[in-house]
Order: sequence, then structure tokens, then C-alpha cells
Amino acid sequence: MTYIPHTDADREAMLKAIGVASLDDLFDAVPADLRFPTLDLPAGLSEMETAWELGGLASANAAANDFAIFLGAGAYNHFIPSVVNHILLRGEFYTAYTPYQPELSQGTLQAIFEYQSMMCALTGMEAANASHYDGATSLAEAVIVANAHFRGKRTKIILSPGINPQYRAVVRTYHQGNELKFVGDKGSATVPDLVDMLDDDTALLVVSYPNFFGQIDDLGELAKSVHDAGALLCMVVDPIALGLFKSPGQLGADIVVGEGQPLGIPMSFGGPYLGFFATREKLVRKIAGRIVGETVDADGRRAYVMTLRPREQDIRREKATSNICTNQGLMALAACVYMSVMGKHGLRRAAELCYHKAHYAARQIDALEGYSVDMSKPFFKEFVVTCPEPVAAINDVLLEHWGIIGGYDLSRDYSARENQMLLAVTEMNTKDEIDTLVEALRSAPDDIQNHAHHHHHS
Repeated sequence: MTYIPHTDADREAMLKAIGVASLDDLFDAVPADLRFPTLDLPAGLSEMETAWELGGLASANAAANDFAIFLGAGAYNHFIPSVVNHILLRGEFYTAYTPYQPELSQGTLQAIFEYQSMMCALTGMEAANASHYDGATSLAEAVIVANAHFRGKRTKIILSPGINPQYRAVVRTYHQGNELKFVGDKGSATVPDLVDMLDDDTALLVVSYPNFFGQIDDLGELAKSVHDAGALLCMVVDPIALGLFKSPGQLGADIVVGEGQPLGIPMSFGGPYLGFFATREKLVRKIAGRIVGETVDADGRRAYVMTLRPREQDIRREKATSNICTNQGLMALAACVYMSVMGKHGLRRAAELCYHKAHYAARQIDALEGYSVDMSKPFFKEFVVTCPEPVAAINDVLLEHWGIIGGYDLSRDYSARENQMLLAVTEMNTKDEIDTLVEALRSAPDDIQNHAHHHHHS
């Protein structure tokens, strides 16, 4: 059943207006033999059969709630209070797109305003937008801001190798047509090495806090060095870590970006996610995305308005700061609800649980024969384990024998890091799960050897 609003008379009038005799005549350009090709499709299914079919496909996935998961590397299994979904599912919110008409969009605008305010409090910045596709996109936009700030006069962007490799790949793809030079991340540069690369052609220096390996680098003097060179400092951050550690604002950052997925958004097999972006007031005219402000209406009542929208959809394309900025409003709303129900103390509690559980796991694993954990720097919820066998082989054993989703294989992105696994532990991992993981890692080398031996003989 399709509902078609036009009457025959309506259609008649429209066809007459465009000077065509019938609807079929509109398709004259398509060769007759191509108009209705025979499609080799199976017979249709009922709703019930379709549900079975889809359920069967879905159950082939290794989903986080069916397994113990120790995989992070950019997407994290954090607790989501049930209220988050209840708010998202309200009809007022889940149909909301860009709030073009403020008088009809006060609820959406207020939610965005609250989200921005909490993001500023969390990062220690003065302005935040709402919002980008994901953390990688946000970082690429930070480079655009730096380039605009120096009007293209400075062309060097220093990237730390401790930034998520996928983020760095997206940044390079974004800017391949520009005159920018990206340096710093092709080797194993430390923070002092990155500082040595600063010069008067540097627009932006970017570090990750914590870094991709879960570690907290000493960034105390970094901002001064960057600012002395006349450049801007950007930090890629884990928002949960900010519940516990010094804010990027306190550390002197100019731009703070990252992935908002940990803030009440499920992992969802990779998206949709939420790229957050916060900055100091001096850069606010250069940023992409939208900023909502609080004002008063004609009757003196509190009202919310879009104060800045530098997107090609809203203004002339050549004047736009960015041509990629879909609202992600629902994701920003999820983060807004999460932060408001968790509050400052709840966020700190979640961060503390991550910290303590990760350190408990790291100590147990470091004590295992053949394994060692990199404890050279403070770490938050992720840490690097050097393993006695290839990570892929260990992960196969963990999944098949123990129902555990193991860590990230760092050799995929860092050729010097063979047999190194990046493990993530969050508040969602129970002590039992961690103890089981330790047991599984202890027996994994033997399982792999026996498996190989068995195959050799057959």
C-alpha cells in the first residue's frame, strides 16, 4: 500500500504545465529494454521470517554484552545509564535535525547549549561546538582552524606518533590538497622530540592525552614551548580520563578534540559517534560546526539561538570554514544526558574504576611468565602488553576457548611493535573477568603450540 497524495486531476495539470502527455513519457531517455530488467531476487518473507533471518545474522557477531571485552583503541565499552536511551527515544528529539528555526527548536537548542557548556567544563576551554562525525574528523577540523588562524602563512603541522593512527590517516586524507606539511609521527618521536621540531613555520602541534598506548605523557611544559614558537597546541583527549586528570585547559591547550563515544554512546560496530571540539575564545570565529548561545526573547524570557553557523549549507560556500558538519545532534544529546546524570562526581568515579581495574589487570599480567607490561609512564585505562606469541594467535585462543575479546594488535599500525597487545579495562570489566583473562593469557602459549603441533601431524 502506498499513499500518493496527488489526484488524477493534479497529475493532469502538472503534466500539462511541463508539456508532456503522460507519466511514461518522462522516462523516454531510458532505453525500453532497460526500464524493467528482470531481477533475480528470492521470494518475499513475512515479518516473522524476516526477524528470524536478521536475528540469525546478528547472532554471528561477537557482541560486547555476550563476551568479556578488553578491546579499546578508540571505541570503549563504558556503562550507559538507561535514562540516556529513554530521553533519546522521545519524539521531540529523535527527529530533530539542524535547528534552522529557533522559535520551533528551543528544546534542541537548549540541549545543545547544555552539551557545549558541559564540554567546556570538562575540557577547560571557553567555547565548544556541536559537533563532528567522530574524533578523527574533529582533529582534521582542528588543523583547518590552525591554518585559518595563521591565514595559511604557517604550513607545518607536528603530529605525535602517540595519536590514534586512524585519526592521523583521516587528517592526511582531509588535507591532501593543501600546502600543509605533516611531520613528527612517522617514527617514534617523544614529546621532547616534537618540541625540537617547532619553528616559525609551525601552525599546530598535536599530542594525545592519554596517548594511543594509554599513557599520560608529561605535558607540563609543552604549552609554553609551543606558544613561545608562536604556534597553537591541540590535544586529542579521552573524555572519561578528564574526570580524573588535569584538564587540557589547565595544561595550556588551545584546541581540544576527541571521541565522545565513551559518554553514553554504545560502540555500535563503529558508529554513529560524536566528535567533540572545544577551543579558546580567540579562535571561535574560525571553528566549524554550530555554536548555540543563550539570550532573551522580546518578552525578556530566556531563549536559545544559533550564534554561529559557518557551514556551506547556511552561508556562501567560499565563506564557509568547513563543508562537512552534519549535526550528530542525537549523539550530542546522548552525551549531554550522560554527563548531566553522571555529574562531576559520577564521571570521576567511572574514571577511578577504570584506573584501578586497569592497574590491577596490568600488575597480574606483568607477573605472568613470558609477558611484560609497559609501566614506564603513568597510564589510565589502557596499557601495552608484550606477548610471547603473535597477538592475532592469542586473540583467537581468547575468543574460542574463553569467550574473551582480546586487545588490539599494535603491529597492525606500528611495525616495531610486534607481539604487542593494547589492552583496555573499563568499569564494565569485573574482577572475575580480569582474573579469567589472566588465566587465559597464562595458558595461551601452550594452547597455540599444541594447536600448531596437532595441525603439523594431521
